Amino acid sequence: MRLYLSSFRLGNKPAALLELLRGRTRTAVVTNADDYKTGGDRVASFQREHSDLTSLGLDPVELDLREYFGRPAELRGHLDQFDLVWVRGGNVFLLLRAVRASGADQAILDLLAADSIVYAGYSAGASLLTPSLRGIELIDDPHAAPPGYHPEIIWDALGVLPYSVLPHYKSDHPESPLVDQSLDYMISDHIPFIALRDGEALVINGTDEFVTGIAGHADGSNASTDPAEKGSGS
Repeated sequence: MRLYLSSFRLGNKPAALLELLRGRTRTAVVTNADDYKTGGDRVASFQREHSDLTSLGLDPVELDLREYFGRPAELRGHLDQFDLVWVRGGNVFLLLRAVRASGADQAILDLLAADSIVYAGYSAGASLLTPSLRGIELIDDPHAAPPGYHPEIIWDALGVLPYSVLPHYKSDHPESPLVDQSLDYMISDHIPFIALRDGEALVINGTDEFVTGIAGHADGSNASTDPAEKGSGS
């Protein structure tokens, strides 16, 4: 399994993502966490991701999960064409609704198990892989459901990771104060978590797991040892 989960955008050391890709470039960009936006704002969201990814030499195209709602077999066949799925931030409850409705949840799990794709992204895209979104409602609106979306709140996420991911921890980001509240909730409810500062990314490559892009390290890479950044919530 190969994962690159950034707190914000590409992070400080995107070379770690390229190492996971092993020279491959075909990238599906999922921006459905931004489906609460309209018109030009949503288009701009994709254009920014496209610019960031092409700067790394990747070949990104948008994968709008709304086009596959109720068509999981077609989505799976389409995903087989890609080497990387890049999932941008936004509202993780909305993103999870899109993933469930399209069947992307099972497709991603199968592709990761076969090690035939790299999963990467940031913020909501990272939180999607956690066991549960409990506590994240302190950051994102769980009721976000624009036209075409079922309004039911889904709490159980993909469960690829055994702990929650809190992006934007102690960062210059508008959500950082809300992240502190979510972290306190997870500690009080004994929920395992890892907190990432903007610039950092959690990298998993088979049995190797580390945080890269940490400020203050000469090579930008080292596992986090701060108990406030990785905790058991106990």
